[in-house]
Amino acid sequence: MPDAPDRAAVPTRGARAEPPGGSAAKDPAGSSAGAPDFLGRALADARSPRVPALSPYVPERPFPWSGPGLPLSDGGRRQTDAAAASRGPRGRAAAGARTDSGHRLAATGTGTLGAAPIRHDAPLDLARLLRLSLAAPAGTSGRLRPVPSAGALHPVRAHLLVGPGCSLPPGRYAYDPHTHRAHPRGPAPDGVPAGVLVVLTVAASRTVAHYGHRAWPLLLLDAGHAAAALAQAGPPTADVLVCLDADGALLSAAAGLPRAPARHSEWQAAELEPPLAAVWFTPSGGLVRTIDPLSAWETRGRASAPVRAPRPPIAQPCELSRTQRLLSLLAQAPARPAGTWHPASRPEGVTGKTLTTRRSAPPENLRRPPERELLASVLTTARAASPAGPDWTVVTGGAAPALYTASPGRPGLLLHAHGDARPTLAHWAARQTWIGTTGAVLLAHGCPDDASPAEVRISHLAAGYAIGLAQTHATALGLRSRAIGSWQQADLGAALGEAPGRDWIVHGLALGAPPAKTTTPPATRTATPPATRTATAPAAPTAAPRATRPTPHSTAPPAPGTTARTTPPGEEERP
Repeated sequence: MPDAPDRAAVPTRGARAEPPGGSAAKDPAGSSAGAPDFLGRALADARSPRVPALSPYVPERPFPWSGPGLPLSDGGRRQTDAAAASRGPRGRAAAGARTDSGHRLAATGTGTLGAAPIRHDAPLDLARLLRLSLAAPAGTSGRLRPVPSAGALHPVRAHLLVGPGCSLPPGRYAYDPHTHRAHPRGPAPDGVPAGVLVVLTVAASRTVAHYGHRAWPLLLLDAGHAAAALAQAGPPTADVLVCLDADGALLSAAAGLPRAPARHSEWQAAELEPPLAAVWFTPSGGLVRTIDPLSAWETRGRASAPVRAPRPPIAQPCELSRTQRLLSLLAQAPARPAGTWHPASRPEGVTGKTLTTRRSAPPENLRRPPERELLASVLTTARAASPAGPDWTVVTGGAAPALYTASPGRPGLLLHAHGDARPTLAHWAARQTWIGTTGAVLLAHGCPDDASPAEVRISHLAAGYAIGLAQTHATALGLRSRAIGSWQQADLGAALGEAPGRDWIVHGLALGAPPAKTTTPPATRTATPPATRTATAPAAPTAAPRATRPTPHSTAPPAPGTTARTTPPGEEERP
């Protein structure tokens, strides 16, 4: 597969530079005439070889919602006050610190806050749902969770809109994954449907500090992965619907959050949280398709505000402001504000253990090609995840490397092109050389240069959602995997001889077969005197067959002035 032509790097903007598109693009809601140019330049910049500038480490902010919150399970309360104190404000909250009114949570089998009991026998157990999806494992730093994230930064936040039939009393809550607690934020409006609606937002500051101008696509992918993790964790007794295209203003109103442009005047202590997706769990058999859950929750009872930071506010970096404006633009969907709800299904063989033990494999464990039947199964899962999502291709190594697509109307893989595309993929994915030797790579691609905001949003969210499902399915099949989030100059269509700028790689999943089982020959029972033993040299390893690259493939280095660091800040691959 030929390399895509190198494109000129987008100049680095100064700290006080105007937003892309000039002063006309300053409107955070993206309603100005400069919005299309703003998006187009941001898309080209994220795909360019420009390396993110090094930034100081940005610590994770304390959870901004007051009070200790409701412990969702006994496991969330098993830590001493001394251990909690060492973790700062979040840890003290986990240990049951006093609220402003001086009350503590009841240390019994049923947690209470005031007169609100937590029912662990309810049809929808939110403790289990969140433990299998978003919770940080107890006793860890929280970097490795059931849901993957770029740089293990986990910017996605979950707001729980709880109706009847759940283990929490009806109301709005903010979920803290570090402490596995739900912080009450206000009552539920009258007439909300049974079940729980989870609105997913992103807090971008740490991801932007880590990845700079490449952060916003990763934030969208992270939100898609979080939606997939939630959808797969749903109990068998619940119907699960996923929405990746609802209007951001409606999502904010349903979650009891202010509109993003007004956030600094209303909640100056809080970081902007543009809402991007929602997952809805209802008891099986309910008439969910006749209800608009977001509109039912839009009637805003007064929701609690975040705790004001005790220190002076931190200056907003220019790159962070641009990212937040861009996410607010992408979240708009005025033509279809209620969004499109698709039923979610758990891939075959996925269990609770699969969800909690899924981890991204080290690159050295991904070199053995998986069986074609297993690759076809994972590809089918990705393609079926979202009808409006991107296109899909599987790149394989081994003795006969090639590119495959899904075979229409029947199972299996359809040959698309001969040759070894993995070295080119390694070049495109921030020079991660290990990709050149991986067994196979599943690619999501599409999102042309002139894509609309709605297409950019759904391409990335659906890619993250589908890769999340595919990675869990691969784990259930015994395959090893590692998601690849950042791609530069990855014009797959142009590399295959099609029109340039129309078919870009959005996301990827490296796949490897399980380690080969080694058999140890039985030891001989014939004793040999030590003086007469003869050492036998091991047999020389058989040379692996050389992969045949396609004739037009070129691995020449990029033009001067466009080279990127071998390992960009924080590693570009998703851990």
